[in-house]
Amino acid sequence: MNDLSNSQQWPLLGERLAQVYGVEPAAHILPRLKALLERYAGKIPAGRSGWSEQDALLITYADSIAGGDLPLQTLNQFLRESIGTGVSFVHLLPFYPSTSDDGFAVEDFRAIRPDLGNWDDLQAMAQDYRLVFDGVINHVSSSSGYMKGYCAGEPALANFFIALPPETDTSAVLRTRNLPLLHDYETHAGKQWLWTTFSRDQVDLNFANPEVLLEILDVLLGYASRGAAMIRLDAIPYLWKELGTSCAHLPQTHELIKLIRNVFDVVAPQVLLLTETNVPHQENVRYFGSRGDEAQMIYNFSLAPLILWSLHKADSSVLSQWARGIDWIGANATYLNITATHDGIGMRPTEGILSESERAELVQLALDHGGDITGKRNSDGTVSPYELNLNYYDAVNDPRSREPEDLQIQRFIVSQAIPMALMGMPGIYIHSLLGSRNDMEGVKASGRARSINREQLNIEALRAELSESRSRRARVLSEIKRLLAIRSQQSAFHPDASQRILDLGLSVFAVARHNATTGQRILAIHSVSDQPQKLQVNSARITPGSIDLLNGEVLENPIITLEPYQVRWII
Repeated sequence: MNDLSNSQQWPLLGERLAQVYGVEPAAHILPRLKALLERYAGKIPAGRSGWSEQDALLITYADSIAGGDLPLQTLNQFLRESIGTGVSFVHLLPFYPSTSDDGFAVEDFRAIRPDLGNWDDLQAMAQDYRLVFDGVINHVSSSSGYMKGYCAGEPALANFFIALPPETDTSAVLRTRNLPLLHDYETHAGKQWLWTTFSRDQVDLNFANPEVLLEILDVLLGYASRGAAMIRLDAIPYLWKELGTSCAHLPQTHELIKLIRNVFDVVAPQVLLLTETNVPHQENVRYFGSRGDEAQMIYNFSLAPLILWSLHKADSSVLSQWARGIDWIGANATYLNITATHDGIGMRPTEGILSESERAELVQLALDHGGDITGKRNSDGTVSPYELNLNYYDAVNDPRSREPEDLQIQRFIVSQAIPMALMGMPGIYIHSLLGSRNDMEGVKASGRARSINREQLNIEALRAELSESRSRRARVLSEIKRLLAIRSQQSAFHPDASQRILDLGLSVFAVARHNATTGQRILAIHSVSDQPQKLQVNSARITPGSIDLLNGEVLENPIITLEPYQVRWII
């Protein structure tokens, strides 16, 4: 067992505990925290730390691809045969026993759903990929062992949840669902009304109780010991509750994330934290903390709606203006650049960027393209759009359109290329990688809007589609893999390399990347228009002999052409 007694993190951990719980309670919590870390010292597998241009992240459910073997085995086989080294991280959405919300109402944090596979299957996948586990730590299933014990009156689980009188004024609390905040449950003490940020089946844990913190830290460290290279902190803005506030982004929440970070710095500094904070951009970047001392990675949630807006309007000016504010945070912090996840396209990240009429236009686009809208309840009782529920391929391509599929595929590809060119690491959802469309049958079967982007694919049917080189799936997968392979060889695309957003016209999104260590420069140009264009580029950026990495063309002058939705990466 490693000796952690001299760790430089102990005073900092003590300070963080005191900030949250007070000086005297912290003095009692810290020795127990030390004992917990001593238990894990030396038991967490070593792994590569940090990131480079060779990294990309795939987001998938364990059973997004099923049929034949157990889903985890099927997924691993598919990754090896069809993806290979195209991605380096694989984010497995919750694979724990769950009662609802497609895995996000967790019954048992320490188990794998038996119908998915077992820990050996995960360890086999970890031989080739850096795995990302979900830390669904804001809430648990109403059928979890924690809730059963709490309702039965087990002393160890007293105060694990937040009980309030049903008449409590909770109007100030920020809601992301149009549902009641308090729900009633039968307990040993009679009916109690417990805090539920998301649904009746997802009961919030009470982090004001230090026992909850110690239990969850044990869970997260357990994930690292099982091979997690990154942990995604789900719904993390709502961790700490304080009546009379929005209960979002409270100082105690940030302090607890920093504490989790410090805990891993002691026993597993290579394990990264990713915060899921689908909120306005200025609130989102606060989860980097001060100079990157909180989460190492945050989702760049504004990208998805702003790229969609750019393609919808054939005008990248809003995207370009927002991207000019993306700054390098530090060597220990970067962005996860995504257009799609298992959830919808977040609308809150557009607040303060798009006008209300522009936001309404995006809502109408989603409805016109076969999607739906999830709303959030505001403190004044009104409901506003929280996310657009539709597949990203059908977000950028109207399913009713009769335009050529070639054009639709190229429009989708440029939407995926932009995140690859920006500072940060690209994150690609499985259904984007495979060119999926709206799953209307899934919505009909589940009755839930989010099912539109959560289709389960049969492995044999998928292989058959991918074997047809001209199929939509095969063409999308092949082109995204090609872009990722080229990107992985360019040091100017290192997540930490500097970037500058250029003005080359309204219908072009252009970013210049520069790696100061290697000296490599790349000019990444992306057309958001269905019309051909000619561009006059500064001759200092396009010099005789410049090469387009994507088509091999040697450029001899700074006047370049762009076909509809063309992507050009020029060195």
